[in-house]
Amino acid sequence: MLAFLLGLAAGFLAPHAEEPLATPIVRAARGRITFEPGEQRLLAFIVCQLIAAILLAILSWGSPFWLVLGSGLGYFAMRLIAAANKR
Repeated sequence: MLAFLLGLAAGFLAPHAEEPLATPIVRAARGRITFEPGEQRLLAFIVCQLIAAILLAILSWGSPFWLVLGSGLGYFAMRLIAAANKR
């Protein structure tokens, strides 16, 4: 259950972590790797997932399945809530 909550937090925070986490990586890789405009947000999601996976491994908090499921739901949380409210 803690892995799911950790994933939920990592997925939800990924768009907010784009500037502090992904932008420095993109700047450092400029010239060697070409990034498309939408890939910076994907990179932020990957970095958040990596941080969550490291925490999961260090703390032995459960299955990677729950981490991935929680991350997907966390990333789309605001859209899912908006869709539920429309219904």
